Amino acid sequence: MADSPIFELVCTELEARTSLGRLEARGTVRLALKEGGLSASSVSGREMQVVLDRLLPDALASRGIENGAALCGQIRSRVAQQQDAPSASSPEAIFSRLGG
Repeated sequence: MADSPIFELVCTELEARTSLGRLEARGTVRLALKEGGLSASSVSGREMQVVLDRLLPDALASRGIENGAALCGQIRSRVAQQQDAPSASSPEAIFSRLGG
């Protein structure tokens, strides 16, 4: 099963903003999700925001990443933007293409 777009976004952001490599970033996020009882394949934007607020800062600190809470806040903003943007297959996007 493929990972959710929100999971991919958070991992990409972590990789770009920290010294973590691709596998380290993905593993860190997966472990935080697992701690919260969530799955990388089905995590929603709202669920990921909670993980970014409550679980991921500690996970980053344990890996030597400083200012994890501030970093998670920045990534949380990106998740909120992504969540608010209609996807290409959303009903709103489909009808806007049909109407225009």
